[in-house]
Amino acid sequence: MRSAVLLSSRWTAYFVFLSALCCLFTPAVMVKTENFKTCDQSGFCKRNRQYATTAADVGNRWVAPYSIADETITFSGGQLQAVIVKALDTQGEFVKLPVTISFLQSGTARVTVDEEKRKNGDIELRHNSKARKERYNEAADWALVGGLELNKDAEVIERNKETTTVRYGPNKEFEAVIGHSPFRMEFKRNGVTEIKLNDRGLINVEHWRAKIEREVKEVKEGEEEAPEENAEGSVDDSTWWDESFGGNTDSKPRGPESVALDITFPGYSHVYGIPEHSGPLSLKTTKGGDGNYDEPYRMYNADVFEYIVDSPMTLYGSIPFMQAHKKDSTVGVFWLNGAETWVDVIKETEAHNPLSLGIGSKTDTKTHWVSEGGLLDVFVFLGPTPTGVTKAYGELTGYTQLPQDFAIAYHQCRWNYVTDDDVKDVDRKMDKFKIPYDVIWLDIEYTDGKKYFTWDPHTFANPIGMGEQLDEHGRKLVAIIDPHIKNEGGYHVVDEMKKKDLAVHNKDGDIYEGWCWPGSSHWIDAFNPLAIKWWTSLFKYSAFKGSLSNTFIWNDMNEPSVFNGPETTMPKDNLHHGNWEHRDLHNINGMTFHNATYQALLTRAKSEAPQRPFVLTRSFFAGSQRLGAMWTGDNEAKWSHLAASFPMVLANGIAGFPFAGADVGGFFGNPEKDLLTRWYQAGAFYPFFRGHAHIDTRRREPYLIGTPYTEIITQALRLRYSLLPAWYTAFHEASVNGTPIIRPHYFVYPSDEAGFAIDDQFFVGGTGLLVHPVVTEGATSVEAYLPDDQVYYDYFTYKTYQGHGTHTINAPLDTIPVLMQAGHIIPRKDRPRRSSDLMRYDPYTLVVTLDSAGNAEGELYVDDGQTFEFEQGAYIHRSFSLDGATQTLSSTDFEEKKTRGGRRRWRL
Repeated sequence: MRSAVLLSSRWTAYFVFLSALCCLFTPAVMVKTENFKTCDQSGFCKRNRQYATTAADVGNRWVAPYSIADETITFSGGQLQAVIVKALDTQGEFVKLPVTISFLQSGTARVTVDEEKRKNGDIELRHNSKARKERYNEAADWALVGGLELNKDAEVIERNKETTTVRYGPNKEFEAVIGHSPFRMEFKRNGVTEIKLNDRGLINVEHWRAKIEREVKEVKEGEEEAPEENAEGSVDDSTWWDESFGGNTDSKPRGPESVALDITFPGYSHVYGIPEHSGPLSLKTTKGGDGNYDEPYRMYNADVFEYIVDSPMTLYGSIPFMQAHKKDSTVGVFWLNGAETWVDVIKETEAHNPLSLGIGSKTDTKTHWVSEGGLLDVFVFLGPTPTGVTKAYGELTGYTQLPQDFAIAYHQCRWNYVTDDDVKDVDRKMDKFKIPYDVIWLDIEYTDGKKYFTWDPHTFANPIGMGEQLDEHGRKLVAIIDPHIKNEGGYHVVDEMKKKDLAVHNKDGDIYEGWCWPGSSHWIDAFNPLAIKWWTSLFKYSAFKGSLSNTFIWNDMNEPSVFNGPETTMPKDNLHHGNWEHRDLHNINGMTFHNATYQALLTRAKSEAPQRPFVLTRSFFAGSQRLGAMWTGDNEAKWSHLAASFPMVLANGIAGFPFAGADVGGFFGNPEKDLLTRWYQAGAFYPFFRGHAHIDTRRREPYLIGTPYTEIITQALRLRYSLLPAWYTAFHEASVNGTPIIRPHYFVYPSDEAGFAIDDQFFVGGTGLLVHPVVTEGATSVEAYLPDDQVYYDYFTYKTYQGHGTHTINAPLDTIPVLMQAGHIIPRKDRPRRSSDLMRYDPYTLVVTLDSAGNAEGELYVDDGQTFEFEQGAYIHRSFSLDGATQTLSSTDFEEKKTRGGRRRWRL
């Protein structure tokens, strides 16, 4: 949608409100980086990064003060429990940290560290705080939906004073070697170490300690203030307690409570994931150097407008999941923590020894994970394949919900279509110019004074008529509903929310008030089950009058965005359901609101068979993939943002959330016609395909662009529609095993080292379609990399390319570089229609590309595209095979259960 920027509004009714906003904000032309913290400005990040620097400076003499008390170790039923002792000084003072190491049936291992005093509530809070005393322990309740069954066959195979070794996993091929003093872990596959925890000794669990109030000493003129001493020597405790940034002060009633751990991937030079960031797919190092970053990757969901490309800066969503890959081996880790998190990445390469013939250099990737609070809770995946890692991760967090078929077609959006007649006019003109689309969107201006669940009585006087026209044409409407609720007396939504006490509270326990689009606002607390139940009631057709069964929802600003808050979000000491501080669960907040809306659409009409909800979200966390789609936020109409969009979407797919896309054309600014055309050609290969624009931009519906651009854009849209059967099949696969919908090279060719860093081209599902969008101004060709010696056919001309390596593909403005890999059968529907709904009974076309032996294979998945009846076996899933030797094409059912008890409809 939009970001916290001042608008040039046309509406005189808003002049007073905008004048008030002027006192808080100035017009923005790009992200104000000074409004967002660097690591050095974030107390816990700075402390832990300095801790890592100290450890590196000491070198081999560094010993982390954490060890397992040998007598506390027990092992039973696939789970090891013990107590880690954190030594505080040489006098014998220590802190107890219970640790549980679980070995799961899937072959995943989980390491969870808590703090005994906080767990038992044996601490004192400052400022008479109402916050919980424990470390936040409910992240798993939101992120995880399964996969936690213990492997009862796991066994301790060796135990001595120094180590405990557990053998586990499929065929007992995995081992976990647990070092006692200092605490450390090595995870091995078939005897080879793949992942190390605390190898560098950077584990840090900031324990509770009482604040010692010091006497304020007068500093005379000309004298320097002497540094304060503290209980832990020279440690800087200036940010342990109250911490200020940008004029806002965080009270931090529990004091310092960060958790940190170093995770090393020996022999791996490429790591991927931890979205959302705007950099390359293969993550850069973060300790400087040519072309690298100086800051850690930050995960703290924020409203960042016109974000910087190629940056580790935080954006709108966070999935703390990372894959590491080397030739024929993939592993991963999932850091389950909903608080602000920073990740440093260092790549160290051993110098090649010229005397070691045939032995090349080896690169280790060393990462350092730091979160402000919560448990230290990490899952370890030993692969060995990319698909195996994503499948195991999905067993925990769930897979992408199979969407309705309209959701993967084209969406037409802008901020804002100004009247219901405007919407109907766009709908008619798209038909007049024979431009296919499925969904038209309404941004916030459709409401009555930015009050959700209402319609502006002057500009949207007949929403039913608008929706019915769309329905006649087989189309849908998406309306925006955000979590900020206008604080205006007589507005029934805010009145009910206050009366039922379902809003987020401030640190004093009062309903929190902040500023967003409506002005003074309150925020629904979607962590509260009663708030979710109430929220669902607002979407009933009888309550949200004007909505129809073809009305779906867009959740924006759900980081949450608060215009006058620290870093444009809520204060960290705000309180949620259960008196958990906002700092504990900030990155999960957007997902809980997304979930509440998903539940609302699922249950809004009892009389009809439940339709699969469609809810777009901007903010997300691990598990959000179960609930709908995401987009990459407020990008710009620049070639650099077009180029950055594919690494971002690919990273989301690797992290389990493949239903992703970017605003086609760029949200901010007016794209030149070549850029807009290329963006439509590229966007036709986003899993989520939507054109969107800011309120101050020129109108850019495809029919307005003019010849030849309108015709070229229309051809790109028709290409998307013809390939909808292939896209839907790819979505189906993602919904059952987590495989990305668009796949990077390393995912498809895990042995081809030259492809491990490629992120400007990709494969679409299992179709063999290799796409290299044009993302450079003025380019009339691309350099496409072929990962094997198979024949590749140009999708449009059938020209052949063959040979492992780089090939020049001609790509004038009217051409999309798309190749078909030999050996595949691609399902299509070739009759041009104005929406996907009207294609439902059209015949299929199978495009067969023969390999060198004359063989080819493919698949097609079909269901009703709307309901959940596929879960009861109402679908067709066929494999196709062409045998070159016999010249026969066969089609058979996939062998799978028609009733899918394992295909759960993910609900929170």
